[in-house]
Amino acid sequence: MQKTRKLVIAGDSAFAEIAHEYFDADSDYQVVGFTVEQQFLKRDTLAGLPVVPFEALEQHFAPADHAFHAAVTYTQLNRLRARLTGQAKARGYALASYVSSRAFVWRNVVLGEHCFIFEDNTVQPFVRIGDNVVLWSGNHIGHHSTIGDNCFVSSHVVVSGFCTVGSNSFLGVNATLANNVTLGRDNWVGPNTVVMKDTVDGALFKTEQPEPARVSATRFFKVTA
Repeated sequence: MQKTRKLVIAGDSAFAEIAHEYFDADSDYQVVGFTVEQQFLKRDTLAGLPVVPFEALEQHFAPADHAFHAAVTYTQLNRLRARLTGQAKARGYALASYVSSRAFVWRNVVLGEHCFIFEDNTVQPFVRIGDNVVLWSGNHIGHHSTIGDNCFVSSHVVVSGFCTVGSNSFLGVNATLANNVTLGRDNWVGPNTVVMKDTVDGALFKTEQPEPARVSATRFFKVTA
């Protein structure tokens, strides 16, 4: 794919490495460097590219020539991503989104700025996705649903039709929202949790963990020579 735009990624964690790989292999962005806030700067390079202080970003990568993406996870219910993104935008950087070529996103989906949509997501008609949203791999976002700003949806989540997910919310692996559910702002929905009715702001939902797997037999078939 021809590279027509240059990109700086905020972060130096596993997500930053993953974002670099996806942007490099499946977008028209060329990743040219990484940036981290000065107090967290622990290395000079990552993947052969420079890592520079966020506070001095303009000295290394001019806003007029570079886009910006904050590849950080759901720290502080996604407020860290939102803060870095807001500061970069205020300093003149365009915000980059990534939508996997292997994701199914229907033609009339409304997608906000600075989103990251991994492979195998299904985003059905009339869905609205806000700014600064991450959809990790393998999710189903049902028709006429809305995902608010600064949300993080982890893998294999089902958001059914006509749902609303409030801003700054987190949906854990295998979580499910039934039809016509409104999830409040700042909600944390743990793995394997099913939400069947509307929720209030700031709610935490989790399913009690099942007992860990135990060995019932050391060998369930006979080995023959």
